[in-house]
Amino acid sequence: MTGKVDYLRLAKEFGVQLITDEDLGRLRELAGDVHPLLRRGYFYAHRDLNQIIERQAGGGRWALYAGRGPSGDLHIGHLIPWMLAKWFVDRFGVEFFFELTDDEKFLVKEGYSLEDTNRLAYENALDLIALGFDPKHLHLIIDTEDISLLYGIAVRIGKHLTLSTLKHTFGFTDSTNVGAAFFPTLEIAMAFLPSRVSGAEVPVLIPTAIDQDPYFRLGRDVAPLLGYPKPATIYSKFLPGLTGEDKMSASNPESSIYITDDDKAVRRKVMNAFTGGQATVEEQRRLGGNPDACPVYKYHLLFQDSDETVRRIYDDCRGGRLLCGECKLMLHERLSKFMVQHREAREKARERIGEYRIAAKLS
Repeated sequence: MTGKVDYLRLAKEFGVQLITDEDLGRLRELAGDVHPLLRRGYFYAHRDLNQIIERQAGGGRWALYAGRGPSGDLHIGHLIPWMLAKWFVDRFGVEFFFELTDDEKFLVKEGYSLEDTNRLAYENALDLIALGFDPKHLHLIIDTEDISLLYGIAVRIGKHLTLSTLKHTFGFTDSTNVGAAFFPTLEIAMAFLPSRVSGAEVPVLIPTAIDQDPYFRLGRDVAPLLGYPKPATIYSKFLPGLTGEDKMSASNPESSIYITDDDKAVRRKVMNAFTGGQATVEEQRRLGGNPDACPVYKYHLLFQDSDETVRRIYDDCRGGRLLCGECKLMLHERLSKFMVQHREAREKARERIGEYRIAAKLS
């Protein structure tokens, strides 16, 4: 998706519900607080989040599920749903099932061997572990290595999906390879894996971007046919590109901050970023800026811990008291600190990755 994104239209088009103040209040009652990604509206829509909340309130078991198609270096936008998952794990002690789809990226991405995508799966897993997950709660599944866990579920799903449905949902054509056409059954199967391995009904909550809804609509359609609970979903907006797009563009590396960027690159990208400010300092002081249209402010919204800091940045920008250069320097300082901590944690994770593999836990 490129250009201006109408998130309310997408929610209506996909038939999802908006997250309400009542939903957030119920979460606050159970967790003691609400994650900034929720209370600041970055995660804004859902399917059956309220049912997961009530299951938690009643002491019922549920799990989290997310994934990553390993095709290269991660940008910080990839980490955002995992950060929310970490909050749910910390507050409620739930298990987090994470699928690394080395098969899918090999099937759909030109220029990658299966060995390449498998290696990248392990590299990307380090960025997830670096967020501080305990091995007791995080379970990694690498498709090509752990297929026995998914295949039995996937073939049952496959029997209920037609080629016509897959073509309509994902835009497949007669030239799409059969591996890519079969892959959606594996992504759906992951939503049912917690129930399978526990031998009991374990619904999942999937934090993901709004454009991933088609996969999980199919999963919800198939679930009752196979006797599994329907997966619940919670949908985010896109992290905007620093160069002004509503969604970061993989074809424009200057629009994104990558985990592999050194501090010099991070500073350059932030200081060159598009803003909602005025053309001159004088006009900024007199007229104020527009933080609602500013990707720099939206990064503050996501990466500043303090609500007071976020409000002050917004108000000072609007009031002309904060210049764009000053705001950018604040963001660089925050991101630089985050990146240093993340890289250190990532390197420490290399020695522990085996502890998170679900196959080892179930053997």
